[in-house]
Amino acid sequence: MKKALVVAGTAATGAVGLALLAPVGLFAREHVSPTARPYDLSSVPVQIGRAQTYLRQRPSDARVWAELGSDYVEQARLSGDPVYYAKAGGALRRSLSLDPHRNTDAFIGMGALAVAQHRFAAGERLARTAQRLDPHRWSAYGVLGDAAIELGDYRGAERLLERMLQLRPGVASFTRAAHLLELKGDTRKAFDALHRAAHTAATPQDVSYCHFRLGELSWNTGRTAQALDEYGRALNATPGNPYALAGQARAEAAVGRTDEAVADYTKATSRLPSPQFLLELGELQLARHQPQEAARQFELLAAQERILHAKGVVDDLTIGRYEADHGDPRSAVRHLKAEWDRRQTVDVADALAWALHRAGKDRDALVRARWSMRLGGRTAPQVFHLGEIERSLRMRAAAARHLRQALAINPAFSPLYADQARQDLSGSGSSAR
Repeated sequence: MKKALVVAGTAATGAVGLALLAPVGLFAREHVSPTARPYDLSSVPVQIGRAQTYLRQRPSDARVWAELGSDYVEQARLSGDPVYYAKAGGALRRSLSLDPHRNTDAFIGMGALAVAQHRFAAGERLARTAQRLDPHRWSAYGVLGDAAIELGDYRGAERLLERMLQLRPGVASFTRAAHLLELKGDTRKAFDALHRAAHTAATPQDVSYCHFRLGELSWNTGRTAQALDEYGRALNATPGNPYALAGQARAEAAVGRTDEAVADYTKATSRLPSPQFLLELGELQLARHQPQEAARQFELLAAQERILHAKGVVDDLTIGRYEADHGDPRSAVRHLKAEWDRRQTVDVADALAWALHRAGKDRDALVRARWSMRLGGRTAPQVFHLGEIERSLRMRAAAARHLRQALAINPAFSPLYADQARQDLSGSGSSAR
């Protein structure tokens, strides 16, 4: 019975992948950070320890050095400790020194390291080398797909993920497909892809990750109760998952359970001091009229960004988002223009549009805000940003339409700005600048 289920699942996936541009295909149009692996802080150190023990006895094994390097990349993501990026680079370079010509594993690991450090173009080049060495290695297509999305090459990402689905239908490929489908605005098929991923999940970590992603998509589409349920399922599978804790906190705040939200954000940031988590917690505390507590989170955010920068991580996107709303909008524009020069994506366009608006450059902001919606996807913050920019330009009808649309997508999309949208629609608000 188990074998029959596996074969049936593979056959169905083949139909999805090969019919990419047909009406029944997963990516066929009828009218997007995070593709990280599941959270499992306990098992990766065990794998690292085993590899280290083995390499003390057999230090010339290039394959195990590559595995160790990839595990270090994963440990950096799970723990938030960028020291592991340096360890990863050392192990992967050692692997390449032992086998510089046919070392597919090391090139995939180097590509994953570059993507983790937000060096997306370098990640693409390294993973492309791995692909040339072994065109059937599915994990190379995962790194290539991640890099393509983060560089704004959405058509290229679609082709790469199509190939990945053919080679390895499963959690890694379905969740990546779901991200791209969401960016394209096809949330129904994105949900379908994530449910397929959940059905293939075989470990608690995979189960947790799939439900976390279902929670994120539910939240982005305004299904707050469903999001809470999915985050809860993720936490049942892997208690302490900081990504699910932060998602649960976001949804709790949306339904007025702000004490629980602060507690869950605090748990999440204690496990993983992600700048994004710290930013969200700080904004929630501002909404709760706790400016001193919010300032503390923003100080921690700045400190974490300095640590990441020292370890080779480029994160102008998060810094720009923070500066636009809570610091110097002109600094935000500088950071986000630098990010835009590296990669033209819908997320960067949206963030740059908002920073330009906050800096008083609404004409330029309008161009970027419209560009950010070119794929068809719409998030509530994106649409709110466009509406506020139009409002500042006295485009009253368009502004009202987009502010209503933002609230229709998710009535509680932000603890700070959802109420601002309502006030602006009622005529009692001031421009969010």
